[in-house]
Amino acid sequence: MKIAILGAMPEEITPLLEKLDYIQESYANNVFYFAKFKNHDLIIAYSKIGKVNSALSATLMIEKYGAEILFFTGVAGSLNPNFKISDMVYGTKLLQHDIDISAFGHPYGYVPDTPIFINSDENLNQLALKVAKSLNLTIYPGIIASGDQFICDDEKKKWIKGTFDADLAEMEGASVALVCHSLNTPFFILRSVSDEAGTKAEFDFDKFMISSAKISANFVLKMVENL
Repeated sequence: MKIAILGAMPEEITPLLEKLDYIQESYANNVFYFAKFKNHDLIIAYSKIGKVNSALSATLMIEKYGAEILFFTGVAGSLNPNFKISDMVYGTKLLQHDIDISAFGHPYGYVPDTPIFINSDENLNQLALKVAKSLNLTIYPGIIASGDQFICDDEKKKWIKGTFDADLAEMEGASVALVCHSLNTPFFILRSVSDEAGTKAEFDFDKFMISSAKISANFVLKMVENL
């Protein structure tokens, strides 16, 4: 099976590349890495930060390189006080919190002919729970809100949580989800908490991003092993 594994930053895919023998190809201002793992063909990349970049990379992985399923691995800020730094959360639903055409009477996050919430693949979610149990780990389901903003403001955090009942904030998941939804490609989004998305979140992010990214990447590779 051809499997895409996408992150947003180099740190989010480096733990994978360190475990694999790979070749690489440059295309569309990005680098794609190709490796064999457990009878699967892996296509690995980091998109660069933001929804446009992640949508472009996800589309190329599916349309140009033939990925049949897509995993996203990375870090996120917690909007839910129950989720702490290094906790792993998989997105059951994903949305864009920075879409706003409410001036026309539409709810926040709404784009015509597109669902506000996009559901991830339930089979992959169940596989994640099975893998977590085998490793004696805990992963949590959650709603992930994406936008082209790093959230480090208590009022903005409160607004996103209250408006969408979201658990995590990050900058790529919903755009990847929309691409996969549009191209009928099963997907799984895993985020390890790197900060709490409020005041001074940028300091926690710098401190914990690498360790949190490694937790997420290693778990995704274990999921691939169990496909």
